Amino acid sequence: MIQNQNISVSITTYLVQKAKDYKQLVKLNLSLMVVFSCVVGYWINPTVGFEPLHMLWLFLGGMLVTGAANAANEVWEQHTDKLMKRTATRPLPAGRMESSEAIAFAVIALALGIGLLWWKFNLLSAFISLVSFVLYVLAYTPLKKVSPINVFVGAIPGALPALIGWSAASNSIGIAGWSLFALQFLWQFPHFWSIAWLAHDDYKKAGLKMLPTNSKDNNYTSIQCVHYTLALLAFSIMPYITGVTGWIAPIMIAGAAIYFLYRAIQFFKTNQDAQARQLMFASFIYLPAVYIALIIDKI
Repeated sequence: MIQNQNISVSITTYLVQKAKDYKQLVKLNLSLMVVFSCVVGYWINPTVGFEPLHMLWLFLGGMLVTGAANAANEVWEQHTDKLMKRTATRPLPAGRMESSEAIAFAVIALALGIGLLWWKFNLLSAFISLVSFVLYVLAYTPLKKVSPINVFVGAIPGALPALIGWSAASNSIGIAGWSLFALQFLWQFPHFWSIAWLAHDDYKKAGLKMLPTNSKDNNYTSIQCVHYTLALLAFSIMPYITGVTGWIAPIMIAGAAIYFLYRAIQFFKTNQDAQARQLMFASFIYLPAVYIALIIDKI
C-alpha cells in the first residue's frame, strides 16, 4: 500500500513539473495575450457576430501556433538562455527537457494549429499564421545576435495575430485589418525597448542586441520610444477611419496612448531605470486597453 502511494506521489509530482515546464516552454502568459488579440480581431470584424464556438476554435488554433513558435524559439536559444538570469530556469537550459521533445512538440503543435485554422476558417488565416511562425523563428530569433533590426523584424509576427483574426472572419485583409496590425506593430517598440533597457546587462552578456543603440549612456532609446508612442496616438483614429469602430474606441485608445506617451516622455527626461520600468508597465496597460476599447465599441 505504502509503495503504491509513493508511486502515485511520484507520478503526480512528475506530471505537475512537466506541466510547469510546458507552461514555460510555450511562454503561456505571452501566448494568451497574443491569442487574445487574435480573437478580438476576429470578433470586431463586422462580418461576424458573437460566435463562441468559432472563437474557441480560433483560440485553440492560435495557441497551438503561438506555442509552437515559442517552443522553437527556446530550442534555438537554449544555450543563450543559460547565460541570462531571467531565462536560465527554463526547461531546456536547465536540463529538464531534451531538445528532441521540444522540437517534436513544436512540429506537432504547428501542424495542428495551421490545419485547424485552415479547416475551420480559411487558407488565408492559416497562411498568415505560417508566415508569422517563420518570421519569428527563422528571422527574428537568429537576428537577435546580429543587429538591433531584430526588434523591427520581430514586431511583424508580433502584430500579425490581429490580422489573423480579421482574415479568419472575412477571408480578406483590407485597410481595416492593416489598421489593427499597425497599432500592435507600433506598440511593440517602446514595449520591447523598455524591457531591453532594464535587462540590458543580461542581454549584453548573452550577446543579444535588443536596444537600438549599444549603450545606455545616451537618450537615443528613450527618444525612439517617444516617437513610436506619438505615432500610436496619431493612429488612434484609424479604427474609426477604416470603419472598424464608431467614436467610442478611438477616444479610449487615444486616452491609453496619451498615458503611454507621458511615460515615454518621462523616460526621455531622466534616462533612468525607474522611468523605463514605468514605461514597461504602461505598455502592459496599453494593449489590453486597446482591445477592451474595441470590444466595448463592438458591444
